[in-house]
Order: sequence, then structure tokens, then C-alpha cells
Amino acid sequence: MSETVQKAPAPRAGVPDANRWKALAFIALAQLMVVLDATIVNIAMPSAQVDLGISDGNRQWIVTAYALAFGGLLLFGGRIADLWGRKRAFVVGLGGFAAASALGGAAANEAMMFGARALQGAFGALLAPAALSLLAVMFTDAKERAKAFGIYGAIAGGGGAVGLILGGFLTEYLDWRWTFFVNIPFAIIAAAGAYFVIREPEGGRNRSALDIPGVVLSTLGLVSLVYGFTRAESEGWSDSVTVGMFVASAVLLAAFVVVESKVKAPLLPLRVITERNRGGIYLSLGLAIIAMFGLFLFLTYYLQIVKGYSPVKTGFAFLPMIAGMITGSTQIGTRLMTRVAPRLLMGPGFLVAALGMLLLTRLEIGSSYAAVLLPAMLLLGLGMGTAFMPAMSLATQGVEPRDAGVASAMVNTSQQVGGAIGTALLNTIAASATTSYIKDHMTGAASKPQQQLVQLEGMVHGYTSAIWFAVGILVAAATIALTLVNAGKPDMGGAVAGSGAKDAEDAVPVMVH
Repeated sequence: MSETVQKAPAPRAGVPDANRWKALAFIALAQLMVVLDATIVNIAMPSAQVDLGISDGNRQWIVTAYALAFGGLLLFGGRIADLWGRKRAFVVGLGGFAAASALGGAAANEAMMFGARALQGAFGALLAPAALSLLAVMFTDAKERAKAFGIYGAIAGGGGAVGLILGGFLTEYLDWRWTFFVNIPFAIIAAAGAYFVIREPEGGRNRSALDIPGVVLSTLGLVSLVYGFTRAESEGWSDSVTVGMFVASAVLLAAFVVVESKVKAPLLPLRVITERNRGGIYLSLGLAIIAMFGLFLFLTYYLQIVKGYSPVKTGFAFLPMIAGMITGSTQIGTRLMTRVAPRLLMGPGFLVAALGMLLLTRLEIGSSYAAVLLPAMLLLGLGMGTAFMPAMSLATQGVEPRDAGVASAMVNTSQQVGGAIGTALLNTIAASATTSYIKDHMTGAASKPQQQLVQLEGMVHGYTSAIWFAVGILVAAATIALTLVNAGKPDMGGAVAGSGAKDAEDAVPVMVH
């Protein structure tokens, strides 16, 4: 371990690591790879399904296998990062993710594909919390932290849209297998860079014995929850297995909370989530992701099926959203984060995104990209970028160093669970509205072209119905951020978050860096 480390009793983190900005580049690259993977595979799914002979009933497992492993193991991954050290967990996570990607790219049948996706999810669950907690412990100065989390927030928000572009290019001009192989150079460069550049501060490990009951209960509870929502999308909300999964999840997660309140070294110390600011962030971020994930899905279908865009053109159509996210995160968020309270960025940010979403409720078959989609995407990107950046920073600020991994894992968990809920919930609303529209209007359609028109109109009606719900969800996220997150603006000369000398509950309300 390098000697350029922070001493636990000091109010500040000692001399900052000279390589911290180089380290950020490799952490950001790894984060980009994980976020890209979430959308890049969606573009490749139709081609992979045909090549591997995967049935329509089983194709959802290309996404579900990843989501279950990633969502279910995040808390465990965060705790392992606290136990092993974040740098080691980060490098191991990258190596495993690269190997799983190679396996997915070489898949010869559906079993190999599903296994590779589950492995990607498992190593992603180790990698994602390690990346975020490394930022949390390496960047402790208020202004520097704002810049670092601005870059990280832009990638976390905009990476998914980049995945659509890259996925479109690779699928259209090379082969679907390259949507997996492309991860390998990302992972190798990020792992090599991290190994040589990252110097993790000392004194931040949590060497307590692993809370095995907590690991089992949280993993099974989260897997049941994610699978329940995923199954609801395909089988319906009243399906007996779907209902059983939700009941099992509620019981398991309730048991997890009871266990965590009693064991000596909990997997998720309740102080991490009961602190008002962090609780508000996990909740508002999860809600915002519910709205965003549904939107990505609907706009992708709208552009490709209704407007007839190619995969590549669809990817490029999302560019204004990426530009908005990068601007909101690195310009607005970073510049204002050290000057105003976080809720004054998060609340208005979610409301601006809701305004963008509101524009999309006007979608019709013949809607102009320039008049409707472009301004909506810019507003969505600006709003989300502005809100995500302070949320990512505040969620890990003031945490004791030994809890940094699990606090970071909770950010990812709220996003992952939000994504599963968003896809299932909004898809179900859209499908129901589409079916009802077609039933009401098909009787008046005599010719085949008229019937096709009614089907397309029904599809768009379904999207706009679900988007209205997404608007409401974003307004709820803004309300939670404005009422629950009460931290003041950072104290430029204050102590480092998580100095280890105080408990997290004492450190966060003052919100000093």
C-alpha cells in the first residue's frame, strides 16, 4: 500500500493522491463499460436470438439473467469491496467481467449465453460499488469531488444512450457477438490502469467477519423482487408465481432488516440507509430510474417500429440526450454543487426532466423529431444530468470509510431495482392501453392498411399512456428530493467525509467535505 495515504484521526484526508485524476479516467472507463452493457445487448438481442435458436419465451433471460445476478449480489459485492479493499475488488471485477463477456461472445447455445450473462452480472455487482466507493474515498476536497462526480454522473447517465449507438454499429456492420467482445479491451485497459495508478487510502477496510445470514437473505430477497417484476412483464401481475415472488421478497427483506439490526457486523449497517439524506437519495434516484428505463425502451421501439429508423440511426437519435446529460452533469451540477444545497439541484433537475417527459406525451405516428423528440431529449438529459451528479456524491459523502462499499452498492441497488420495476411497470401499462385502443378502434378498419394504421396508433397510444405515469414518477422523485434531502451546501474548508473519527450519522447532516 502506498504511503500517500490518509491518517484516520486527521480531520482531512492528508495529502491528496497525486494520481487521483488518472485514477478517475480508469474508474470512469470501467463505469462506462458496465453502463454500456445494459443497453448494447438490447440492440443485439434479435440477431443473437435467431443465431442461437432461443425461443420467444426464453429470450427475456438474456436480460433477466444479468439483472438477477447484478441486482441480487450488489450488497454482497459492496461488502466484499469493503473487506478486500476497493482496488482489489475493482480489478477482480474487471477481470471477471471481461472473461464473462468473452464467454457470451463465443456462446454456442442459449445455456452458454444465459450463463455468461449471469456471470457478467455477478462480476458487475463487485465492480460497480468498488468504482463508486473508490471515488468517494479518493476525492475529498469539495471542488474536486464536484468535478469527479460530475464526470462520473455524466457517464452513469449518458452511457446507456452511447450503448444504443455502439450496439447499432456493431450489430449492423459487424456481428452481434462484438457487443460482448467490445467489453474486453475496455476491461483490460481499466484493470491495468487501476492496478498501476490507484492508491487506495489506508484505514478504510471493514475487516469484520462476513454476515452470512445477511448475504443469503439480501441476495434471495433482491433476486425475488427483481424476478417478480421481470415475470410480471411477461406473465402478468396476477400470475401465481409473480405474486409468490413479491410475497417471498417482502418476507426475506423484512427478515434481512431484523437480522441487520441484531448482528454485530451487519452486511448493511442500518445507519447507512436510515440517515435522512441518503434515504432520500436512494428513494428519489430509484424513482427517477423507473421513469428513465421505461423511456429508453419506448423511444427505441417508437423510432425503429413506428418511424422505421435503423439501429444506428436510432442510436444517433439519442445523442441530444447524451449531450444534455453531459452538460447538466459537468457544467451545471459541477459549477453549482459547491454553492447551493444538493436538493436545489436534485429537485429542479427532476422537474426539468419531467417537463421533457411531458413533451413526449404529445407523440403521434407523424410527430416531427425536431419539434417533439429533440427538445424533449435535451430537457430530459439536462434535468437528469443536473440531478444525478449531486445525488451520486451525497450518497457516499459522510459515510465511514469502512461503509463506503455498501453505501455505494445501495446507489447501484436503487438503480438496478428501479430499472427492473420501470421496465415491467411501464411496459404493462403501455401494453394494456394498446390492447384497449386496438379493441375499440379495429371495428372501423376495413382494409389491411387501415388495420395496420390502427395497430401503430395503438402502439403510440400505449407509449404516451405509460409516459404520463413516468411524468408523475419524476414529479414524485423531485418532491422526495426537496423534502427529505436537507443537507446544506458543502463547507469548503470542512472535514473530509468519513474521517472515521465520527459516526456516519454525525458526519452527514453537516455535509462537510
